[in-house]
Amino acid sequence: MADVHPEHAQLQADRIYLGWQYVLLYPDPGPPPKRPSPGDAPGPLPAVDPEWVRREKLQEDLLNRPVRIFRAFMVIVALMIFTLGVTEMLSWSFALIGLAATGGVAIFTSYAIYQGNRAVRHRVAEKQAEQDRLRREREHELFQAQEEHARRYREWEEKKRRFDQQVSWYAVAVPDEIDRIDVAGGTLPGWSALITLIGATRLYSGGHLTVLDLSEGAIAKDLIELATRGGDDPLVWVLPVDLPRLDLGATLPPEAFADVLAHVVSVSEEHHTTRDLSFDNAILERVLEVLGENATINQVTAALRALAQVGDPREDLRLGLITATQLEKIGTLFGRGVSDRVVIERAWALEAQLRKLETLGSEAVRLPPARLRVISMDRQAGVLGNRVLGTYVATALTHILRQSPAADRPWYHTIIVAGADKLRGDVLDRLMDACETSRTGLVLTYRSLTPTVKERLGRGHAAVAFMRLGNAEDARVASEHVGTEHRLELATLTETISAPVDGLDGGYTSTVVALDDDGEAGRDPAEPDLREDITESTEWGRAASKAIGGETERVLQRSREFLVEPHQLQQLPTTSVIVTDATATGRRVRLADANPAILTFPRTTLGELEDVKDALQRVPEQQQQPPPPPEGEDGPPQPAPDAPGNGQMRVETPVPPHLVPPNLGPPPARLDWRRRR
Repeated sequence: MADVHPEHAQLQADRIYLGWQYVLLYPDPGPPPKRPSPGDAPGPLPAVDPEWVRREKLQEDLLNRPVRIFRAFMVIVALMIFTLGVTEMLSWSFALIGLAATGGVAIFTSYAIYQGNRAVRHRVAEKQAEQDRLRREREHELFQAQEEHARRYREWEEKKRRFDQQVSWYAVAVPDEIDRIDVAGGTLPGWSALITLIGATRLYSGGHLTVLDLSEGAIAKDLIELATRGGDDPLVWVLPVDLPRLDLGATLPPEAFADVLAHVVSVSEEHHTTRDLSFDNAILERVLEVLGENATINQVTAALRALAQVGDPREDLRLGLITATQLEKIGTLFGRGVSDRVVIERAWALEAQLRKLETLGSEAVRLPPARLRVISMDRQAGVLGNRVLGTYVATALTHILRQSPAADRPWYHTIIVAGADKLRGDVLDRLMDACETSRTGLVLTYRSLTPTVKERLGRGHAAVAFMRLGNAEDARVASEHVGTEHRLELATLTETISAPVDGLDGGYTSTVVALDDDGEAGRDPAEPDLREDITESTEWGRAASKAIGGETERVLQRSREFLVEPHQLQQLPTTSVIVTDATATGRRVRLADANPAILTFPRTTLGELEDVKDALQRVPEQQQQPPPPPEGEDGPPQPAPDAPGNGQMRVETPVPPHLVPPNLGPPPARLDWRRRR
């Protein structure tokens, strides 16, 4: 099925997409209205009962029988008088008087008989007129019912068309005016979906993306495959294996390099204070002054061993890590006495931590430019070593951003830090400030709401997103942040598709060791098509295709509504995201599905729900002639051939007066006193 809204198929570079919101603007109209039929009427009206007509005539005959007998008698008397007059047995004067009397009586009785018969005919005609009137009224009512059904069917058909063709998934995005997105909670598959969606939309809209994966879960694997299919050659470092080929921070000046190393050392110390950090920074700065510019980590550790008097410095001299002159200067960097012991202890601690970075940049190769860079931690490495490496990368990125000019447009370069709760609070603060001043987009995901995270969640101009929170205390904090009065709607599809992708198989594959000698991957890029690439390249796209099995109608199914309560936040589907951000009109709370496969559904739009509603309000509804009705029992009926207004669909009006036969009223009163009541 083709996209019903192709005009919404373009990504907007000034929007950061976090998922899709399930909303039905047009409810299901239900079954079509039932068509009225003549069978629904009480029954056809029968004609005038012949038996009733016969009884009326018989009754009239019985009433008129004495009159007919008396009339016949008068006629016989008149004939007798006429005969007597002709035979001159009676004078004509008396004969004429008798003829006049008997004739008058005969005429009067004949009129009475005529009047009775006329009354019978009048009653029969009146009965027939009443039957005709009732039949016309029933036909008119049936015609009006059919007209009303036709109107209601056209309305239902329009509602059904809107319901079937409406968009059901609307983009949930925040404007690029937002400096940062904080994601609290979630599982590794949920993070994979969200990061794939954010990264894909940023890359396909022309941006650059850097992912620092501290989760040790390969959550950017789908994003890497998607970018590769789209024509890019992502750079992937898997630390500590690729540490020799990582040149991040190699061009930093000595002051910045010392600051980075001081923060790296502070990772393993829970109660590291600003005073301790400044002390470590001072030691490292002086050591770097002795070593000169472009000093490497292994040179710094060799100098620290000399300063801490650990091991035999002649071995470092033999390897060329330091020179004799540098060794002599290091010995005189700090004075002698009590303070010497403090310096020795700190130098020893610094060397022990920085030893994990000794191979940094030792085998740097020329790498091609890439719009997607992923730096990940190997899950098989030590926990403390990964924290050290993650802190180094985050701090080095911070200094690089501080030295870079502000971007022309915000979020052109986006940094995603997955598992940011593994970094110290001051490291996060410095990274946030650097991204804000350089107009670099920043996405931070936290597995749990530690005190450090709670202090920084949503601070500044940031949007906050909550995913599944397994911890009850974290769920309570999140529900208070969002507000328990909000009622959100969850689609069936969110729960259906989230279930198959319950884990992440394998890990990252380093790409910095698989490049050709010229620094090129040697691959022909394909024509970028985000929808097709998601379906073919991501685990989410394949799982969605398998879950729905081509049944696109399931996109319109509704699951349930819920309030933002702690126990509900602990049961959220894997890809569900509750997004909260502040706008000019107030604070918004929306439930989104971060599954990137939803973009491939036929009823998904990249337009936001508020924008679509505003557009519908601005554009008046078009008054269009509805299409011809389909043939069948449920289609709108046509007027009966003998119905009033044949062939025309009229509005409901009463029966015209000229179509109703006049009421003749009761028959005139009979003058015969013998009329029985």
